[in-house]
Amino acid sequence: MNRSERRACRRLRVAGAGVAALLALSACSSSDSDSSAQLDSPASASAPDKLSGITVFAAASLKETFTTLGEQFEKEHPDTKVTFSFGGSDALAASITGGAPADVFASASPKTMKVVTDGGAAYGAPATFARNELEIATLPDNPDKIASLKDLTKSDLKVVLCDRAAPCGSATEKALDTARLKLTPASYEEDAKTALTKVVLKEADAAVVYKTDVKAAGDKVEGVDFPESAVAISGYPIALLKKSQNTVAAEAFIALVQSPAGQKILSRAGFLKP
Repeated sequence: MNRSERRACRRLRVAGAGVAALLALSACSSSDSDSSAQLDSPASASAPDKLSGITVFAAASLKETFTTLGEQFEKEHPDTKVTFSFGGSDALAASITGGAPADVFASASPKTMKVVTDGGAAYGAPATFARNELEIATLPDNPDKIASLKDLTKSDLKVVLCDRAAPCGSATEKALDTARLKLTPASYEEDAKTALTKVVLKEADAAVVYKTDVKAAGDKVEGVDFPESAVAISGYPIALLKKSQNTVAAEAFIALVQSPAGQKILSRAGFLKP
């Protein structure tokens, strides 16, 4: 091989190395692009075969029904544990947008769910799975003879309401505005369950809460309907969260809530159909 031939071979080897490098870079770029696409999809955000449970943030008024649904879900999925965090929807929404790890959020109002969706913390559009109506909770046998929303304005009554930021508080304000009534409560409570507890403990004469809360309390309180509640019915939306580490199980739980079996449990507790 003469000198010219040797130089030509060297040029080919250098060119070959360059092509190999370009191919390697192209492969890396393609791999990075695929990874980014996977991170943006709900299905790739979880590894259900490596995880044993889901965390559900839910409105306090869902405690009894969701506990029952959680037990049913665990029977159907023995390897998946459902952990609940119940509380005021507004407080839960703030926790979620603040980065709290959870898989599912079930809110007592579209307004508090919007905080989560506007914050980019949920996948897709939330689905309304139930509705709830307000009711006055009084002491057993209604000793103060409360028969209407107007009766709660009597000065000798100790009445508690949900905080205005909570769904039940917002709904109560709407009902009071419709009735053109002003009511100054003895206290504002974090959520409907807390307000109801004040009556159960006889620390208050009455509270405006959800019908489902009154029903769940049994004979510890008495419920009084009022017509203005019809204008303040709350829809309950549910959504899959982007922080979910087990989206397959989370979606299965949401499906159970929306299923005929789930709807039957909710209806039995006093919830209205979506």
